[in-house]
This record gives sequence, C-alpha cells and structure tokens, in this order.
Amino acid sequence: MEKWMTIGIGASMGAFLALVLLAMVAFACSRTVISWVVGRFTKRLMNDRYPENIWEIVSALTKISPAKVLENSLRASEGIAIERPFGSPRKFLNYDGLVFSPAQLAVLPAHEDAQVDTQLTIGPMAKKPLTLQIPLLSGGLGYGVGVSEKAKIAIAKGTAAVGTVTNTGEGGFLPEERENAKYLIYQYHSATWSKSPEILRQADAIEIRMGQGATAGAATFIPSWELKGKASQIMELPDVEYAVIPSKHKEVQQPQDLRKLVDQLRSLTEGVPIGVKMCASAKMEADLEVAISAGVDFISLDGGQAGYKGNAPILQDDVGLPTIYAVTRAVRYLQQRKVKDKITLLSGGGYATPGECLKAMALGVDGVYFGTALLWAMTHDQVIKVVPWEPPTQLLFYSGRFQKEFNVQEGAKYLENFFRSFIDEMRIATLALGKTSFRQVSIEDLAALDSMTSKVTRIPLACYPRVHRSR
Repeated sequence: MEKWMTIGIGASMGAFLALVLLAMVAFACSRTVISWVVGRFTKRLMNDRYPENIWEIVSALTKISPAKVLENSLRASEGIAIERPFGSPRKFLNYDGLVFSPAQLAVLPAHEDAQVDTQLTIGPMAKKPLTLQIPLLSGGLGYGVGVSEKAKIAIAKGTAAVGTVTNTGEGGFLPEERENAKYLIYQYHSATWSKSPEILRQADAIEIRMGQGATAGAATFIPSWELKGKASQIMELPDVEYAVIPSKHKEVQQPQDLRKLVDQLRSLTEGVPIGVKMCASAKMEADLEVAISAGVDFISLDGGQAGYKGNAPILQDDVGLPTIYAVTRAVRYLQQRKVKDKITLLSGGGYATPGECLKAMALGVDGVYFGTALLWAMTHDQVIKVVPWEPPTQLLFYSGRFQKEFNVQEGAKYLENFFRSFIDEMRIATLALGKTSFRQVSIEDLAALDSMTSKVTRIPLACYPRVHRSR
C-alpha cells in the first residue's frame, strides 16, 4: 500500500513539475514571440513611407473623429440619410459653467430635517391644473414608432410610483399605458393615428407637438416592417411602405390656426392643460409669441441635446439651439410678456444629473423631462442580457431583437429609484442653499465660471463679488 502511495505521490509531483516546466517554456516562448512581433511592427512603423504606413490611420483620426469616420462609412454603405439614436454627441455649452453658491453665514442653511416642497403644477390657469409630486417628468417616447409595450408599461409604473407624469409620444395610444400611469400627457402629433375624442379625453394634459430638439419640425418616416404586430393594429396603418409623421399639422397651416386647435382641445377635454412642444430656434421669441397668443397653459421646450430613436445626424448636430440658450431666452421672454407665472415652462434636451435639473429650475424652468437618461436608468443591469453583442436599445425599442427579454417590474423599480435619487440630491442641495422649496432656488444662488456661460445666462462671473446692498 505504501509502495503504491509513494508511486502516486511521485507521479503527481512529476506531473506538477512538468506543468511548471511547460508554463516556463510557454512564457519564454511567448516573450520571444511577442518581442519578435513588436520588433517587426516597430521597425516597419519607423521605416514605411507615409502613404504605406499604418500610422496614417492614427494621423487621420486626429483630424476626423472615429465616430465621424464610422458614420461616413455607413453613409457610403447605405446611400441615404443615416439614422443615429440618442441625439448629438457634440459638446454644446451646458450647465457645467454654473455652480451654486452655498448658504453659510450671510445666509444660513436650512435645517437638515426640514421638509422641501417638490411639487409642480402644470397649467395653473387651466380649469383642471395638473399637480405632480415632483418636477421631473418622462418625455414623449412613442409606442411602436419608438419603444416597446413593455418599456411603455415600465415607464407608466415608474412615474406613477413617484407621483409624476408619463407622455404618450408620437406612437399609438396604448391602453395598458393609461391603466398603469397615474398621470398621462397625450402628445397631439401631426400623424393620423390614435386621435379619437375617446382617447383624448383620457389625458390629464395635452401637448401639441410642433417640433422637438433632435428632429426640429422635420417629417419622420417609419418603415412598415418596424411596426408589424400590435402597434400596426393600434395605429390602424394601411399596407404602406412607410408610416409618416408629417412636418405640419393639418389643423395648423398658418400660425393663427394654433389658437383654434388649442380651444378645440380645451373644450373637448373640459379644461385640462393644453400645451405646445417646440424645438429651440434662433427665432424662438417669435415661436413663443405664437404660443402665448394661442392661450397655451404650458410650453415644452426641447434643446439641441435632445435625443430620438433614430434620425439624420444633421438635424441633431446642426439644427436648433443648445438647451441652456433655450432656457435663458425663453424665461426672459415669458417674463417680459408678464406670463411667466401663468404659463408653465418645461425643459428637455440632454439632462443627465440632478445638478443640471436644479440649475435649470434656478434659471426659471418649472419642470424637467427626460428621454435618453430615463431609458438608460430603466435598463440598469438588464443590459447584461444583450451586451457586448448588441446595444441596450435592443431591449427597449419596439423593433428590438431582445425586447421580449426586458423585465417590466425591474425596469419600473429602477426608474422609480432613478427619480427618487434625483429628488433626494436636489433636496440636499436646496437645503444647502438655505431654501425649503425647489421654486425658491433662483439665479441669485448661481455663479458663472466662464465668460460665455455668464454672457448667455447673464449671471455674474464667480471671480467677481456680487454687490450686496444694505436693507
């Protein structure tokens, strides 16, 4: 027995030593191979003529970004306008150039246990104002033309849990969304589907979509193959090659027609807030004047950083104003027209942090709505179902290959946590400013870090002291 044990131990030791020796040989060989490969590559890199040198790619990519090279390759492949999801990657001027000035001595902080008023009322002058528990909202994400049924239900459940509102977007009206939402904004789009009086009367507010940040006022064409199934039935689409969301409403062929549509919708819904959604443009004050003259209860203003399911990059990169420009100009104009307290101003377009939301409110925005950030929050760790082989959008888009794998309850809970976390951080900052309501935060609590941000927002630079007058 001992003999066999000795033989077994010897065999094991021999095998172990053999593996160690093999590993050492492999390491030595690999070092040799790697050194040879690197040496050959380096020698060739240092000696090839530039037109034949692989470094030409690196040099070229310092002039044109990899993203632009890829998009130009897609253009070369497709021969038509390409569609980019989630909006522009351009670095526009944003809220990073602003900081809050904390309360300490001249102004004391609020007590850490103080209650902070977070409510938002949309359409305070409407017959039926819409009061939300928080000033953060879901933007318009359309069923069928954008996201799946599961995604819409998760958004409805998540927004309901925190007492805020979801938005139908341009897609078909999904009864399950209405059933699970506490509050619903119906987006009155320019297409033909889902606009019956029975549907419109189910809304807590109606948003007439005239344009948005990522698409401006351009028409949208959705291939019929992307709408097969339930969405096609709900939207009652005929057998056509494309479903079209026109650039204009048939009811609004000239600016003064907007008033008629507002009055018609207000009468039909017996007084819920009626608003308009628009893209921020260089002629924004003229657009705002049309909306004011039409008697709207709220304005949803989309900045240039807004996202979309997929559309031409030229609309995302080169059309419309950045969000911070849009906000400051809109607030200023509404104040000049003495309607700032009567018309609710909602802002969207690239919001991704609690600080950005509170800064927008300090500038005069009443509420902030999300699109892209909301979708990323909902997917959370569900992305492991698709990455690294597919993008997370395949879980959420109606035509996504893995949209059936999306878990509604998890998505709703993640979205609820997303909103609660944002509000909690905004509450902490509000108390640090010595305030007990989001509405109390103002431009007096802000300082600008650079001259461009200061010029756009008209907020003094932080390097210069504010003038404090004795009372």
